[in-house]
Amino acid sequence: MKQNEENVTNPVEENAVSDTMNINVDENVAGDQHLNEPVAEESEIEKLKAQVAELNDRYLRQAAEFDNFKRRNAKERIELIQTAGKDVITSLLDVLDDSERAQQQMEKTEDVEQIKAGIQLVFAKLRNTLAGRGLKPMETKGTLFNADIHEAITEIEAGEELHGKVVDEVQKGYYLNDKIIRFAKVVVGK
Repeated sequence: MKQNEENVTNPVEENAVSDTMNINVDENVAGDQHLNEPVAEESEIEKLKAQVAELNDRYLRQAAEFDNFKRRNAKERIELIQTAGKDVITSLLDVLDDSERAQQQMEKTEDVEQIKAGIQLVFAKLRNTLAGRGLKPMETKGTLFNADIHEAITEIEAGEELHGKVVDEVQKGYYLNDKIIRFAKVVVGK
């Protein structure tokens, strides 16, 4: 019987042990705090994941918007290049019409002076139209040779007063709105 008594425990003693050995109870910390901490960490992680997803989405949208901007800008530039000459061509159509009228008059008349006068009018109109668009010819004869605006074709023997100066102009140079669009081809004196 002694053996049976040793195996049977007293319920009062068991309560006393359980009160002192309760590892889930801390008198300074609420009993549910330990359970909420992992949940708080998980919600913070979820919050950070959502923020990363939002920032990634914003980045992708801005990248797509920038690509669209580049495409639109390239398309506008191509259209501008294709239509940039439209105004000049339109203004030159009047000169072309005058040239056709001059050609018709050359076929009808034998008066050389009248033909010359008509052709000179057409050339004057062409020069005025181009000048109105910003085209300006270079004045080169008698000026000092300048490699920045002149292209020397050859050098010829010239007097002392023409040494290093432009003696003749083989092809006229032009400025468009004060920017060189064609260099003058010249003969330089040596």
